[in-house]
Amino acid sequence: MIILNIETSTDACSAALTEDGSVMTDAEGRALARLTPEKSEHARELAVMAQELTEAARRMGKTIDAVSVSAGPGSYTGLRIGASTAKGIAYGLQIPLLAIPTLQIMAAKAKAQGAEGMLCPMIDARRMEVYDALYDGALEELHPAEATVVDGQSYSEWLEKGPVCFFGNGSDKCKAVLTHPNARFMEGIVPDAAYMGRLAEAVFAKGDFADVAYWTPFYLKEFEAKVSVVKGLK
Repeated sequence: MIILNIETSTDACSAALTEDGSVMTDAEGRALARLTPEKSEHARELAVMAQELTEAARRMGKTIDAVSVSAGPGSYTGLRIGASTAKGIAYGLQIPLLAIPTLQIMAAKAKAQGAEGMLCPMIDARRMEVYDALYDGALEELHPAEATVVDGQSYSEWLEKGPVCFFGNGSDKCKAVLTHPNARFMEGIVPDAAYMGRLAEAVFAKGDFADVAYWTPFYLKEFEAKVSVVKGLK
């Protein structure tokens, strides 16, 4: 099974072609995965990434069986861009759309890079608030995604049970308050389409397809419009 995976929930932007859960390579042995880990123009970069990967599949005589997209939580704008792009591809190619939880994608990457114990991905939601969830080593959900204001007592129930590995762009600000000896921290983990393949195949196997017309990302919190700071606009 070949899946085009799209991830745009944070400042990072990525896309990857996976076959049987692993990132594909082209005729020259180059990985068919693209990642811009820092703040980027998702609307522009994602379109280029998707085009490059779909053309690579065509040149190799491969047929894309489904498109998966990071479902949130995360940036409202980023998730909207990813969703609209994935929907357009799914509709155009007449293939299923698969929605994959963003925090589970992060947990998959952390696990692949050696994280142990319970896995707690964190996305920065400003101040001391994060979007988080908790997974076991098999990436099964122990606690659903929620918005948490982190203090010294946060996650104490889970930390008493064993090591918890925290990661993601929301975890750095939590180091000073999460001082329990079972708290572990891993750096450099961003949501990454290269780690969506196996998760997407599991969703496909269940037949849990998202509705191309009506599916929307899981924003977790309602979008808050801001007053423009551009001179002359109100």
